[in-house]
Amino acid sequence: MLPTVGDLLGLDVVRRGSPQVVAGSSGLGARVRWVHVLELADVAHLLQGGEFVLTTGIALPSEPTLLARYAADLAAAGVSALAVELGRRYVGALPDALVRAAAGCGLTLIAFEREVPFVDITEAVHARIIDAQLEELRASERLHEVFTELSVAGATPDEVVRQAATLAGRPVILADLAHRVLACEPGSADPTRLLAGFARRSRAVSAAGPSGAAGPSGAAGPSGAAGPSRPEQPGRPGRTAYDEASGWLFTPVGARGEDWGRVILVCDEPPTGTDTVLVERAATTLALGRLLTRHRESLDRQAHRTLITGIITQAHADPAEAAVRARALGVPVDDRQLIAVVFRLSDPLGPLGALGVSAHARVLDVADVAAAACRTERIPALVGTLDDARAGAMLSLSPQADPDRVLTSLATLIRERLGNDQDGLVIGVGAAAGSIRDVRRSFLEASQVADVAAGRPDIRERPLFYRLPDLRLRGLLHLLRDDPRLQTFVERELGALLARDQDTDLISVLAAYLAAGGNKAAAAKNSHLARPTFYQRLHRIERILGTDLSSAESRTSLHVALLALEAARAGEAVRG
Repeated sequence: MLPTVGDLLGLDVVRRGSPQVVAGSSGLGARVRWVHVLELADVAHLLQGGEFVLTTGIALPSEPTLLARYAADLAAAGVSALAVELGRRYVGALPDALVRAAAGCGLTLIAFEREVPFVDITEAVHARIIDAQLEELRASERLHEVFTELSVAGATPDEVVRQAATLAGRPVILADLAHRVLACEPGSADPTRLLAGFARRSRAVSAAGPSGAAGPSGAAGPSGAAGPSRPEQPGRPGRTAYDEASGWLFTPVGARGEDWGRVILVCDEPPTGTDTVLVERAATTLALGRLLTRHRESLDRQAHRTLITGIITQAHADPAEAAVRARALGVPVDDRQLIAVVFRLSDPLGPLGALGVSAHARVLDVADVAAAACRTERIPALVGTLDDARAGAMLSLSPQADPDRVLTSLATLIRERLGNDQDGLVIGVGAAAGSIRDVRRSFLEASQVADVAAGRPDIRERPLFYRLPDLRLRGLLHLLRDDPRLQTFVERELGALLARDQDTDLISVLAAYLAAGGNKAAAAKNSHLARPTFYQRLHRIERILGTDLSSAESRTSLHVALLALEAARAGEAVRG
C-alpha cells in the first residue's frame, strides 16, 4: 500500500528536518504517489496528483495574492502535501498569506525547521513506494495463480467465495441481482449480524450508488488524489466500487454483457489495490465457472437445437436425412413412438431465475434440466431451445412404452429439479408420431398446446403437462383463431362493446359474469365490486349489445366469443 503523508513524517530522514504541519492537518492520510523537488512558482501543469512537493521557496513570489494562487494551483493539481524548508527564503516561519491560502483550499502545508538534504528524502520515500508497488504486484500474481487454479479445477461458487475470504481475511458475499445471498463466507464475523437485513442494505447501496470509486490501488485520500499503480479503465465507471457507508467493496459478476450477480468484500477500512484485484479476480472466476458449467452441455444442446429447428422448418429436403442425424446423436427413430414436448415460460421476462439471469438463460436452464432428466429416465431424446420463451424435446419411446406413465415421471422430475424456477413453466405435449416425417406435426401441436395453456387464467393446480384434449374449447378456438369466420363471429358478438373505449372495464365485467355461470352475486364478489354497481354495468352491457344476458344461449355465444378474443390476442402477443 502506498504511504500516507503521515507515514512520511514518521521516517527518520524526514524527522531530521523537524517537520511542522502548519495547515491542512486533515490531509495527513492522503496517499503519496511520488516525491518532487520543484523550485518554480508555476508548477501545477507539471503535476499529476498524489505528489509530495519539496521546495526551499526561493522561487516563490512575494505578493500575497500570488502566493495564494500558488497554493490553490497545487491543491487543484491534487498534490498530497507541500513541504517548505526554512532558512533560505523564509526565516523562522512561512508567510501568513501562504498558510491562510493552504488552510483555505485544504492543502497540507509542512515547514522544515531544520535543513535536510532533499535527496535523502526522495531516495527513502521512493524506495518505500517502489517496495509497496512490488508487494502489490506480488500479491496480484499470487491471486492470479490461486484463482486460475480454481477456474481450471471447476470450483463451485461456494469454493471460490471461501477462497476469496481466506485470502482477504474478511467476509465475502456473492449475491444475485434480486439481492439474494447465493454464497457467503463470514470468516471470523458473526454470520447472523453479517446477513441481517442484507436485501434491504444491498438495495440501499444499489439505489444510492457508491460513495467513492475504488481505484486499483486504494481509495482516494482526503486531498482527492488516489494512489493507483494502474489507472482505472476508461468507459467502465462503477464496475468496481467502494461504498464507504456500508464498508462494501463490490464488483459485478457476469459475461457477454449480462451481469447476474456481484461479489462483495466487507471491509473494516478503505480497501487497498490488492483488495480490488481480489474481488475482480473472484468475479471473473465465478463468471467463467458459470460459462464452463453451461458449456459442458452447450455443444450437445446446439446440435440438438439445430436438428429440432430443421425438423420444424422442414429444412431437410429428405426426412431420411433428419433420421440419420438423429441416430448420429444417439436417438433412434425407427419403429419408435416419437413424441414432441414443448416447455414454455409463460412469463419469460417475469421473475428471474436463481442467479437473476435473462429470459434466454432461463430457457437454457430448462433445456439443460430436461436433458438431464431424460438421461436419468433413460429416455433417448433431442433437447434444445426454440426461442427466448420455449425449449423443445423429441422423445423416442419404444412401442411397448406407456407414454402417459413416461411423461408423468419425466415432467415430475423436471419440475422437482427446477424447484422455484418452474414458476410460469407450461409443458405442452403433441400426439405421438410413427416416423420422423410426422414429428413436425407433433411439434406444432405441442407448441400450440403450450401457448394456449400459458394463456389460461390462473388456476389452483396446473397439471404436469397438457395435451390438446385437455384444453377442450380453448384448444379448438386457438387452432381456429386466424379463421376469418371466427373473427367475424367475435366482431358480431362483441364489436359494439369493444368499440366503446370509455367503457374498457365492461369486457372484464362480462367475463366475470360469464365465468360465474350467470351468478350475479358471485360475479360481483369476484370482481370486487358492489352489487348495485355490478348490476348497473350488466344492464349497460345488455343495452350496448342489444341482448338478454338471462338467456343461456346468449351467455354461451358471448362466452365463446370472449374465449376466441383471448386466443386471438394471445396469438398476436406471441407473433409480436
